[in-house]
Amino acid sequence: MRPEFATILTDEALDFVARLEREFGGTIDALLAARALRRARLAAGDQLGFLAHTAAIRSAEWRVPPAPADLARRTVEITGPVDRKMMINALNSGADVFMADFEDATSPTWDNVIQGQVNVRDAVRREIRFTDAATGKSYRLGAQLAALVIRPRGLHLPERHLLLQGRPLHGCLVDFGLCAFHNARQLVANGSGPYFYLPKLESHLEARLWNEVFGAAQVALGLPRGTIRATVLIETLPAAFEMDEILWELREHATGLNCGRWDYIFSAIKCRRHDPRATYPDRAQVTMTQPSMRAYTLLAIRTCHRRGAHAMGGMSAFIPSRDADVNAKAFAQVRADKDREAADGHDGTWVAHPGMVAVAREAFAARMAGPNQLDRRRDDVVPDAAELLELPAGTRTEAGLRQNIGVGIRYLEAWLRGQGAVPLYNLMEDAATAEISRAQVWQWVTHGATLEDGRTVTADLVRDLIAAEMDAITGELGEANLPNRRFADARRLFTALVIAPHLVEFLTTVAYAALDA
Repeated sequence: MRPEFATILTDEALDFVARLEREFGGTIDALLAARALRRARLAAGDQLGFLAHTAAIRSAEWRVPPAPADLARRTVEITGPVDRKMMINALNSGADVFMADFEDATSPTWDNVIQGQVNVRDAVRREIRFTDAATGKSYRLGAQLAALVIRPRGLHLPERHLLLQGRPLHGCLVDFGLCAFHNARQLVANGSGPYFYLPKLESHLEARLWNEVFGAAQVALGLPRGTIRATVLIETLPAAFEMDEILWELREHATGLNCGRWDYIFSAIKCRRHDPRATYPDRAQVTMTQPSMRAYTLLAIRTCHRRGAHAMGGMSAFIPSRDADVNAKAFAQVRADKDREAADGHDGTWVAHPGMVAVAREAFAARMAGPNQLDRRRDDVVPDAAELLELPAGTRTEAGLRQNIGVGIRYLEAWLRGQGAVPLYNLMEDAATAEISRAQVWQWVTHGATLEDGRTVTADLVRDLIAAEMDAITGELGEANLPNRRFADARRLFTALVIAPHLVEFLTTVAYAALDA
């Protein structure tokens, strides 16, 4: 317990979180059980599709409320962990929105979670400061700041450091509850509001849960209904078939949907894990120009604009490099990605680094005259289940397998040391991209996928490549530096995950037990 944690873990704040847990914890458990039942049905041969019993919602004419003033323009949103320096840089970055991420970009150590709440509280009150001990450089907020949006953890993640009647609380209720309790009224006084990104929803029933959580929180905090606003990440394959229904359930609190592309790819692999015909090509080949990915993003635009909600584009994971050639290629790829999104009708997009804000903004400015493109209905887009389920085309290569292993082990090692966003191979990797890497290796091993050179991917081949990766890491860091790192744990966990008989739902739930070791 650090002294500053006392400002967050007050009796009143903990009571507020406990009330949310008592009222909604059982519903979360039931929703997680419903996910498991759907997985079992898919394994037995069921196919995902648009829901028959909600057809009336999809066909009816209705709209969500207009966005608050500071969310009317969301051309560029930057995301990142909730550490102090990152928050200051992101808020000062020139982006329209900063998504402070308690989920995929934050390793949920106790210190990270509660210090993150301290940082959010200080940022909302414009009191956040940071001095780098190594350089002596000071960081503080400027005059023009991005609007702050919080992403709590997904429904599946516990917070084992806070117990209610001997059971860990749900991490999502801890993150949301503490942020709302300490900051909602101050944000309203600032002329903004309590805004949230909701991750990894798999059904409209999960959106209904969040709508009820928001309602209860607003009553408890004395806020008018609809003060809390939420954007939902469409980053699971099942959610792609329930976009209208998700907005409908959240309609008094909804502001938009976001195409969370990396988790979406992970979810697509996971939902079809039992089907050897659904074995994906190299991760690098599953681009946004693949027909299934195009169908998903265009459907999000059509759905959102019909309902008056923002349709946000996906994350560009490229980051600036000191290598001029690498840097030029990264900027070109970001520019092309954002130009495509703007041309399609997205209202804004995501970047992972302040250095990419300007290039993303330029791409949208060239195609979007106003603050958004809500007037582009995209009625030409026809919802098609077969398109959403189409397998991406491409090949499987040793280079792709090696990259998955490298990203998986290196990211997991950093995560175990408390880092949730890690620059690797000129990309900003977080839990979502690491999930793709380990799920894809598992899929290739489980189904005996054939590489481009004719070899079959086996557990023995993967073990050999893991050993080669560890040799490369030792060569880079030096034997003497390895005791200060957690590569042995990362290797053990990654190996167990990719050769397991069943695909583990989330690597973070498995690794959580080793996080504070």
